[in-house]
Amino acid sequence: MTDPEPGPTSAPPAAAQPRARSRLACYVSLTRLDKPIGIALLLWPTLDALWIAARGWPGARLAAIFCLGTVLMRSAGCAINDVADRRFDAHVERTAGRVLARGEIASSEAIAVAVVLAACAALTLPLLAPATFPLALAAVLIAVSYPYCKRFFPLPQAYLGIAFSFGIPMAFAAVLGHVPVAGWLLLLANLFWVVAYDTEYAMVDRRDDMRIGIRSSAILFGQADVLAVASCYAIYLGMLAALARSQGLGWCFALGWTAALASAIVHLGWIRDRDPQQCFRAFRHNHWLGLSIFAGIVGDYAWR
Repeated sequence: MTDPEPGPTSAPPAAAQPRARSRLACYVSLTRLDKPIGIALLLWPTLDALWIAARGWPGARLAAIFCLGTVLMRSAGCAINDVADRRFDAHVERTAGRVLARGEIASSEAIAVAVVLAACAALTLPLLAPATFPLALAAVLIAVSYPYCKRFFPLPQAYLGIAFSFGIPMAFAAVLGHVPVAGWLLLLANLFWVVAYDTEYAMVDRRDDMRIGIRSSAILFGQADVLAVASCYAIYLGMLAALARSQGLGWCFALGWTAALASAIVHLGWIRDRDPQQCFRAFRHNHWLGLSIFAGIVGDYAWR
């Protein structure tokens, strides 16, 4: 049973109402800087590519540029996503508290925040090889268009996989001046990982998404969702193993890869019953899967 909607005279007195959040707190919430899991999921594969392209430590300058660029562009992407989804988020339990859904800031203000962050990220491009410029432009276009593809594309997680993987060719281009076949294969492998963990994420919202007409892989896969996640993990890890062999990575990488495999198996156990809390737990735990792969790559080159 729900409470009746309060009338105009039933609101609590001003002193009893919660204090509005400061503008800074609103911006932090808008850009998810208080929830850095998305930064980690973007950063680990980008750093994987940077280390593989450089065959070891890429230097402090490149590492800092890509870390900063990842934070800035992920934050800008969150702001744009919330502008696009502001009318949907209010009807989804998990997202109803977002600042745009609650009307704490205006859409124009959120767009301004996104533009400023993207402009700051663009300032780092002259410090990189010219080959990164068209890739950066493509990454921005994909990131901006992603929120809208959920309206009609039945597998938006695949589109997100491209957006979340574009740091990989950019890293190769920054180091080598071009993107070799290995860079594009690593992007493709990472796409399957994104589909796996974002399907776990979509399983949390499946009921609300079906009610309001948003597309997702969890809806598309239906009762085959766990099998689909398992298949995506298997393809991702299989492609990584093949790429590692082609790059001459050895036992240190194998240890990291094994830890990542163990994480994937744990995730499948958590999502098996499709409990939303456990699905969200599995999604968040992918940070450790990505870190395991990165640690294996770093350790392997350091051992040499």
